[in-house]
Amino acid sequence: MFTTLPAVSALPTQDLFEAIETLKKDLNAVVLAHYYQDADIQDVADYIGDSLGLSRQAAATSADVIVFAGVHFMAETAKILNPHKQVLLPDLNAGCSLADSCPPAAFAAFKAAHPGHLVISYINCTAAIKAMSDIICTSSNAVSIVQQLPAEQKIIFAPDQNLGRYVMQQTGRDMVLWQGSCMVHETFSEKKLVQLQITHPGAEIIAHPECEAVVLRHADFIGSTTALLKYAQQSTKTEFIVVTEPGIIHQMEKQAPGKVFIPAPPTANCACNECPHMRLNTLEKLYLAMKTRQPEITLDPDIQRQALKPIQRMLELSA
Repeated sequence: MFTTLPAVSALPTQDLFEAIETLKKDLNAVVLAHYYQDADIQDVADYIGDSLGLSRQAAATSADVIVFAGVHFMAETAKILNPHKQVLLPDLNAGCSLADSCPPAAFAAFKAAHPGHLVISYINCTAAIKAMSDIICTSSNAVSIVQQLPAEQKIIFAPDQNLGRYVMQQTGRDMVLWQGSCMVHETFSEKKLVQLQITHPGAEIIAHPECEAVVLRHADFIGSTTALLKYAQQSTKTEFIVVTEPGIIHQMEKQAPGKVFIPAPPTANCACNECPHMRLNTLEKLYLAMKTRQPEITLDPDIQRQALKPIQRMLELSA
C-alpha cells in the first residue's frame, strides 16, 4: 500500500517552518529576506533587512546556498558577491518596476550623452546597469556616499528620480537624474495621507525617500526601511502612519510592541501599496526552491565581474 504525501499547499505552516529548517542544515543554506516579504517568510529567515543590510550579509555569509526571499535584482546582487555559490530565488518572476524602468541600452546612451559624469546607481537596478556604474548606493547610504565625493564631481544618479531629488535636497548637489520610479512608492495619495493625518492627529508620518516630493513634505521622518524601523522603536510617539510597502509593519509590530502602525493609503481603492513582485514569493515556493534547488540565479560572467566593482565601492564607502 502506497501513502501519498500531501501537496505543499496542504502542509501546515509549522510543518513548512520545520521542513525549511531541516533543509537549511542539509544544504548549509542561509535564508535572506527583505522587510517587504510576507510575515511567514520573515519569520523563517535567518536575516531580515533592507538592501544595504542584505548586501552586507550576502558578502559575509559562509553558507554554500543563499536563498534570497526578495526580488530579482537583490538575488543578482547576492550572486555578484558570491560567484561560486548557488543563489536561489523562490519565484524568478519577482522583478522590480524600478529596475525595469531603466533598460540597459537606453541607459548606455544616456550615460554616453553625459561624458565626465560619475554614475551612482541605486541598488534597485539590474546587474547590467550595475556593470555600467561607478558606485552603487542604497536608500540608507545614498546621501553619505554623495557627500564623500569631491564637490566638483559631476554625477549621474539612476534609476530612481525621487530618491535622486531627495539626495540633491539633502546634499545641495546638482545631479543628472534618470527618470525612473517605483510603482509602489508613487502610488501613495497625498490627499488620503492628509485625511489620515486629520483622523490620527497624534500620529507621526514616517516615509521612504522613494516617495514623491508632495508626499515627503508631510513626513515627520524620512529614511530607509531600516531607518524607519529604528525610528519607530526610539520615538516617544505611539502611533505612526507608515508611507512605504506595508511588509515592514510586521517587524515594527514585533520590535515596538504596544505601538500602532497604520499603512498609508494608495490613490486607488486597492492593495496597490503592496509590491506585487515581492508578494510573488511565498513560504511554499521558498520550501520548493530549497527542495529542488531551483530556480537558480545565473549571470553573464563579464557582467558579473563588472558589476562587482561598484558594489564593493559602496561597501567601502559605507564601512
